[in-house]
This record gives sequence, C-alpha cells and structure tokens, in this order.
Amino acid sequence: MSRPTRLRALVPLLALALVPAGCGSDRSYDAATAVPAAAASPSSPGSPAQRRAEVLDTKRRVLVISVDGLRSSVLDELDASELPTFTRLREEGAGTLDARTVVEQTETLPDHTSMITGRRIDTDHGGHGVTWNTDEPGTTVHEAAGEQVGSVFARVHRAGGTTALFTGKSKFSLFHRSWPKALDRFTLDSRGARLVRKTRTDLRRETRTLTFLHLAAPDLAGHAHGWTSSRYADAVRTVDGWLADVLATVESKPVLRKHLTIVLTADHGGSGQGHTDPTVLEHHRVPFLTWGKGVEAADLYALNPDYKKPRRKRPGYAAERQPVRNGDVANLALDLLGLHAVPGSTIGTAQDLVLTADGGG
Repeated sequence: MSRPTRLRALVPLLALALVPAGCGSDRSYDAATAVPAAAASPSSPGSPAQRRAEVLDTKRRVLVISVDGLRSSVLDELDASELPTFTRLREEGAGTLDARTVVEQTETLPDHTSMITGRRIDTDHGGHGVTWNTDEPGTTVHEAAGEQVGSVFARVHRAGGTTALFTGKSKFSLFHRSWPKALDRFTLDSRGARLVRKTRTDLRRETRTLTFLHLAAPDLAGHAHGWTSSRYADAVRTVDGWLADVLATVESKPVLRKHLTIVLTADHGGSGQGHTDPTVLEHHRVPFLTWGKGVEAADLYALNPDYKKPRRKRPGYAAERQPVRNGDVANLALDLLGLHAVPGSTIGTAQDLVLTADGGG
C-alpha cells in the first residue's frame, strides 16, 4: 500500500527531530524520547497494572522475534524433525498457533507498528495510523497518528533500560525516525544470516533490556514463490536453524540463560503469493510463542481463560474476550520487565496475559 494521501498535522517537537537512518548502519543514543504528560497510563485507576509499582527489573531481558509472513499452519505441516527449534519452543514454552493479527490490516509495517506501540491501526479509535507498507522517507508514526505515540522502546529507555532493533527491511527505518533516542541500536541488513550473527554478537556483548529481531525470509519466499511452495518451506526451515543459533547464544551466557524471555510471533501469514486480505484465515492467523524465564510449558489459552481461542473466527476489538494478538507484544514485554503499559496503547493494556499457571512471568 502506498503512502496515504492524507496525514494528520503534527505539532513540531524538537525531541522528534529526524535522524538519518543509514542503511545497514548502527546508531546509538543515550536519552529517552519524552512522553507528554497528557499521555498518561491507559490503565484504569483500579486496574492491576495501575496498582502495581513500576520498577524496571534490571536483571530481566526480553527478546522479541518477529518472523515475517510465518503462517501458523506450516508449523504443523512440516515434521518436527524438520523444525526442531520451533518444536522446542512449542514444547518447552507457553504458546499458541491460533493468535491473531490486528484487525484492520495484515501487512508488515502496519502490524509491526502495532507490535511496537500496542495500538490498533485506525486513528479514529486511538490507532497509530500507519496504513502504508512501503519505505516512505520522512514519515513518522507520530505524523500518521496526529499526535505523539509511545512505544515499547521509549518506555524501556525512559525507565533506564537499553534497546536494539535488528531488521531485514528498510521500511523499518520508520521506527528509527519515530523514536531515534529510544533505540540504542538500529541495524538494517537484508542478508538474514548476517543479521542473525549481528544479533547474537550483540546479545553476547551487551546487556540489552529489550532486543527486537525481525526475520524476513518466509515473507520474501512467499511473495516470490507462494505460501505453500517448497521454497517457502525451505525459508521456514532456514529460520528454524537461525533460531537454534539464537537459543545456543542464550544458553551460553548465564545472564541470558537465567533472565531472558523470548516472545515470538508474526505480522501476518499468507496464501497464494499475497497476504493483504485481512478476512482470510491464513492471512490473519499467526503463532504466538514464549520461552525462557518465567514461562512454563502450556497452551497459552489454557493459562489465560479470559482470552478466547478464536479457532476459525476473526474477532473484532469489541469482543468481550479477545484472542491473543501480535499487538500484545509491546505490553507483554513491558509487563515482563516490571513496567506499565505503553501510554495510549489499545491492545493488552491491562497486562493480564500470563505465561505461568500461578500468574507470574
């Protein structure tokens, strides 16, 4: 989708001055993006998230992995021996293959913006407004929303933590422009294997509070060859190998082995050679897997009876019991770190998604 013809006006803010995002480069900052006083916690005064004191757990680490274009059904279609790491995450962690995307669109940039902001897309209902799916230099999430938008990166950075984003697509420079001071490292590399190596090196050498890794291989194969092609299956197997390397890195470093939680999901699935129809099950059904510190082996819906497994349905935001969504990533990550929800977020703001039977995480 091309850049929208109408973007809401944004009051210029010095804190949001644009910073060039060099392709394939890393940039570091040491100050958090400010959050205006008007953007208070979205939680109601009596909610558990509001009552809980906000203290960043300096030992905890969260690694979010987004596997672009990963349709849930492929994880059952391929044998466990072909996907040993995905199988391990499913068997040792809390997860589901029946999560959902955000409702409005099943496209890479809109859905990743929801993962990072915890907002739906539609600006008329508090959404982030990122409806385009191409690299549009000069745009920001704040401009799209018509107001300053919070993010998981800004929340972590403001609390004293550090963040990193590793991605294979240049369109993710949108997030670098939108929260330049909240991203301590931004790495763009279209070669997936090298991107994973850079991520593993960073995990070993740094003490990042939050790392976000985006893997584009399945999406690229799906568009080129189809979401049921052998080339797509090969791409998923390749990602499984990369995940094995990431887990090996986690297990080789004591602080990661003891304190890191992985949250893995996808922006969309796909069918044929596309994924843009949000009404199609294979487009909006995605996996949501968690593994590591504070996670027990269980079905995610069994642990969270207040959430409803959608099966073949596509629930809207008004449904009393929501499905787990990829947009839950931001506020789940913050909850694991001891932080309140992203100001202005509309998905997972109660931070009531639990990863153990005792409600811990």
